[in-house]
Amino acid sequence: MDNYYPRLRDLREDHDLSQQDVAEYLQMKQPQYSRYERGLRDIPTDVLIRLARLYKTSTDYILGLTNNPTPYNR
Repeated sequence: MDNYYPRLRDLREDHDLSQQDVAEYLQMKQPQYSRYERGLRDIPTDVLIRLARLYKTSTDYILGLTNNPTPYNR
């Protein structure tokens, strides 16, 4: 499950967003978000859910539990 840190960066870059853009969306400072992306801090569940919504994917995809980026039906 440690492979989700690079996936966060890849998702952000695929959406042409900066760390600052994502941090603002999450209502946090950029250095805090950077720690998630570099694997220095675990991602809280609420942040993980918001990231999945931002990238229109599933939390399982972000965590590396699946390679299918399609979000689940609500």
